[in-house]
Amino acid sequence: MSGEKKLKIKIAFAQLLPGKELSENLDIGKKACIEAKEKGADIVLFPEMWSDGYDLPQDEKQLSRLAISKDSDFVNAFRELAQELQMAIGITFLETNDPRPLNSVVFFDRQGKEILHYSKLHTCAFDDEKVLSEGNDFYVADLDFGEGTVKIGSMICFDREFPESARILMLKGAELILAPNACPMEINRLSALRTRAYENMVAVATCNYPEGQPDCNGRSTLFDGVPWQRDAGSRDMCVFEAPGAPGVYIAELDLDLLRKHRSEDIMGDKYRHPEKYGILSDPQVRDVIGGEFVHW
Repeated sequence: MSGEKKLKIKIAFAQLLPGKELSENLDIGKKACIEAKEKGADIVLFPEMWSDGYDLPQDEKQLSRLAISKDSDFVNAFRELAQELQMAIGITFLETNDPRPLNSVVFFDRQGKEILHYSKLHTCAFDDEKVLSEGNDFYVADLDFGEGTVKIGSMICFDREFPESARILMLKGAELILAPNACPMEINRLSALRTRAYENMVAVATCNYPEGQPDCNGRSTLFDGVPWQRDAGSRDMCVFEAPGAPGVYIAELDLDLLRKHRSEDIMGDKYRHPEKYGILSDPQVRDVIGGEFVHW
């Protein structure tokens, strides 16, 4: 009915420049969360590896000194802040792990309860991330944001380039994918996010570092996963795109609109033929250029 209140969730993007020390990033991050709450956010998302500003020294000892545990004072400070502010927080960090650190995110709900812990599965092993271990799986959790509940999942930066990432999250029930990021968001990467949202009927929210951070340019985005409406026709799924400048930006996701689209449209899981996709589970990795199988 027209008089009914629509179910919407407000997402804050902490598109900020990091400091030089863990303590600085804690202070900047806490102030960003307070600002996000003042702006009405239900959840705040940080860029990739906020704890050290995506600093990846290639020396093992230096890297180890930057890594922190999931139970560290840094991470727990955001757990406590989530409870204090009654607002969900997705905090990113370089996580201690054997044999090598992980690129991780933890989501706390508005009670400060950990609901999701994800480590980047598709690491950029061809570049600086060769010093990291990779995650093992994708996860989905129910996020109670007060006005309602939404199923969330996460992928981190390079994960977005693999259709399997968002597809698995969709198959596990995700409605909203929250994606920390640290790279230039140009037309092709933005197009990949648009496609992940379109083909899976999911919303994708990506938080990037702003201009001024090496190899980053802001442009955090929310694609709401609704490419058309029955009465209005085609529409732009990009309902929010931040400028390049630092800031705490707010975007609103209309969950009723997304769920209506998911119930009526043909994408997602409805017409797949998984019995014909056997090659997707082939453990051998093919070098596209040379045609040879390469084991990374």
